[in-house]
Amino acid sequence: MLGLRDLVILLKTVAGLTEDSLERFVLRARKLVGLHGTANVQVTTSSAVQVLNRRFRSKNKATDVLSFPAGEPAIQNKKSMPLAGDIVISADIASQNAVKLGHSIAEEVKILALHGILHLAGMDHERDNGEMARRESELRWKLGLPVTLIERTSLRKSRINPPAKLKSVKRKRSKPSRARVSKS
Repeated sequence: MLGLRDLVILLKTVAGLTEDSLERFVLRARKLVGLHGTANVQVTTSSAVQVLNRRFRSKNKATDVLSFPAGEPAIQNKKSMPLAGDIVISADIASQNAVKLGHSIAEEVKILALHGILHLAGMDHERDNGEMARRESELRWKLGLPVTLIERTSLRKSRINPPAKLKSVKRKRSKPSRARVSKS
């Protein structure tokens, strides 16, 4: 892995992020994951991501991050060796997520890059009984990132359909919590 450089292209400017800083992050994340080979990372618009999502996944909508393991090129590789795959990130959706979650757009792009790297390493959160989520959470701490993509998706789902026990606990605790907050 040493000596191999990841290709990072910012087609859309992200505040607080340069191609060099994202390249350094991708290298560090790739090493922590144990991903052999380089990763091409492109940060672009939602419309560009939507085109790729429609073409390769038959889903005609933008998404925050797409990963293409080597053999399914989404970005032209200008390097000679070994390529683990390509990651395409929507700067538009990263920006929206960052605002909602209260962290920087640069951090959000890094969260999405980490998520893509884990997919390039063969992990799949839709089929692995939480293995990718656990690994992503562990790496988030090591890389100094806020809540990961899988963690916040799980939190969102639990808020939409919380178990009955959780609903009653929330109701019981909501009034005292508000009272404490309003007194301070």
